Amino acid sequence: MRQEDPVATHAAHAAPDADIRAMRRAIELAARGLGSTSPNPVVGCVITDPAGTVVGEGWHERAGGPHAEVHALRAAGEAARGGTAYVTLEPCNHTGRTGPCARALVEAGIIRVVYAVPDPNPQASGGAATLRGAGVDTSAGLLEEEAAAGNAAWLTSVRLGRPHVTWKYAATLDGRSAAADGSSRWITSAESRADVHRLRAESDAVLVGGGTLRADDPHLAVRGVAGATQPLRIALDTRATVRPTARILDDAAPTLLVVGEDADTRHLPGVELLRLPLRDGRIGVHDLLAHLNPLGVRSVLLEGGPTLAGAFLEGGAVDRVIGYLAPALLGAGPAALADAGIKNISGALRLDITEAVRVGPDLRITAVPAATVPVPATATKEH
Repeated sequence: MRQEDPVATHAAHAAPDADIRAMRRAIELAARGLGSTSPNPVVGCVITDPAGTVVGEGWHERAGGPHAEVHALRAAGEAARGGTAYVTLEPCNHTGRTGPCARALVEAGIIRVVYAVPDPNPQASGGAATLRGAGVDTSAGLLEEEAAAGNAAWLTSVRLGRPHVTWKYAATLDGRSAAADGSSRWITSAESRADVHRLRAESDAVLVGGGTLRADDPHLAVRGVAGATQPLRIALDTRATVRPTARILDDAAPTLLVVGEDADTRHLPGVELLRLPLRDGRIGVHDLLAHLNPLGVRSVLLEGGPTLAGAFLEGGAVDRVIGYLAPALLGAGPAALADAGIKNISGALRLDITEAVRVGPDLRITAVPAATVPVPATATKEH
């Protein structure tokens, strides 16, 4: 577990309002890269001149493209000299597909750098040391928690070696995901359904199980989000029973069909397959996630049914829960969540609610597991 720098922590608590405003703006800018920077992190940067006036802004827009600091420095031009850079992630210190941002800041004449989250990857960190070595006043930890939340997918990949998983579900106020006859269109409003497309656009992959595949014939592509990068559509179908005419197999977005090692897929020519061993007749949650990480998948939106959600929760592989609750009651029908291996109330997975907002007539609740176990960083930061 990373030990907090007491100086940096104190500095964050005592930060001037101008510093907080600039960093919060950098966090907002970073969010614009969600869904398009993978496998790299989202990063935002704000440059102010010596008088404290914002003269440049930027964010990491796509993997392989210029980093946030470079965009912001280009926007600032000569006005950056003698100024301050506010960055959501420690400026990088190595050359990959792009050059080291720490060096770019020094060469631009920046005399002060404030960053939110230290880079957890030892292969890419060290930017702060480079800056200090060049005489740049450098501090860490300002709005670290907010910036880390916005970069949760990449940080999870670095620290745990697997993608960040968000379980999304829709239910009535009494927790039903469908009526007694199985009908479920539409439990939530058009506004909530549009919001789900935003979630898809911010994710690297959207995942469903075989039951949802057969019952709903989902499409899973993003609609109604301008400029969206289509996520990878993933379906777990152990016996490869999907029909060749299934909507998920069209060309609207890339698709990966995950099947058992011995599944007969002769009726699916041209479909990209991932064959995995079965454990008690099922594909292991962590087996799947371990194979997705090397593919550059840093975030997964779990849109499957209650059984798949239960398997991920039982495996400890749900990092965030987003529930869309409709102001309706059914009284019968399947629950939103099936068996998750919890036998008594003491084993309940406790969550911290991070947001509760109205979306049309519905309520969208976002929550994260109340307790997390930090894992040392081992992955590589790509450029």
